[in-house]
Amino acid sequence: MIKIAFFDTKEYDRKLFDEYNENYGYEITYLESKLNSETAPLARGFDVVCIFVNDIVDEKTINILKECKVKLIALRCAGFNNVNVKKLGDELIAVRVPAYSPYAVAEHAVALILSIDRKIYKAYQRTKKYNFTLNGLLGFDIHGKTVGVVGAGKIGKAFINIMNGFGTKVLVYDKFQDEKTAKEMNFEYVDLDRLYEESDIISLHCPLTDENYKMINEESLNKMKNGVLIINTSRGKLIDTKSLINKLQEGKIGGLGLDVYEDEEEFFLNDMSNSYIRDEELSILLTMPNVVVTSHQAFFTKEALNKIALDTCENIKEFFETGDCKNKV
Repeated sequence: MIKIAFFDTKEYDRKLFDEYNENYGYEITYLESKLNSETAPLARGFDVVCIFVNDIVDEKTINILKECKVKLIALRCAGFNNVNVKKLGDELIAVRVPAYSPYAVAEHAVALILSIDRKIYKAYQRTKKYNFTLNGLLGFDIHGKTVGVVGAGKIGKAFINIMNGFGTKVLVYDKFQDEKTAKEMNFEYVDLDRLYEESDIISLHCPLTDENYKMINEESLNKMKNGVLIINTSRGKLIDTKSLINKLQEGKIGGLGLDVYEDEEEFFLNDMSNSYIRDEELSILLTMPNVVVTSHQAFFTKEALNKIALDTCENIKEFFETGDCKNKV
């Protein structure tokens, strides 16, 4: 029987994977702790470790997993920037879920745009107190605006489709360009400088790499329009938070929607309401009236969770039956 150490377990994980595991018969041990070099020894005696976005699989963790005879790292997510792939070697491989629901993430990005633009939270808090005035709730039409999309993968394309429905002009930056798709989907490939300079709204839909680490920084923010609205549903470390706060305080940024945060690992997906542990920069962002922060929930739909559970179970099955997997990172 294949034994799985399931790290960073939430209640919804256990419920869903138990349902799917009825068809696979894996022996799953659920652990609340995240995987890192301190918790990696818990994997001794297991064939697989199953991890999520904020588990840390660095060189030290990998070496411990190898000593514990773990054969497979099964990511129940698409991104794998938290895994030092170069250090895996031949005796340990990692697999992922490359596309669970691009619509879930794209739709959440749009929800952030509308929440910020139309002051939904502020209006909600006001009407709860029976205050029905409109002062301070002025927004803008998304129709006719220029939207910059960084990354035109499956999520980026789903987001572009929605923006086309709003009647926007869409500019896209992507290292891998497909002009046929651009024509069919009514967008234009541009370089980053032009995207920064012309976009009213900028939405990030790219994986985190060494090349784009903190791509949104003091220099790139200075190139953007005054009043730009920035959305990030990808990875927190695409943005330099200090620069972001400075430009928010200067009034350069008109609105900010974050589903991810540069140093989210200790906070996001956890209940910290009764803890004295606080992140200074995150706390500043949470006080700002034109900032909406959600806790890495863009993926969190019924459709996406079911796809994650199914593909993770299938990835494990394929690896142990064939020694390889089509979703290997």
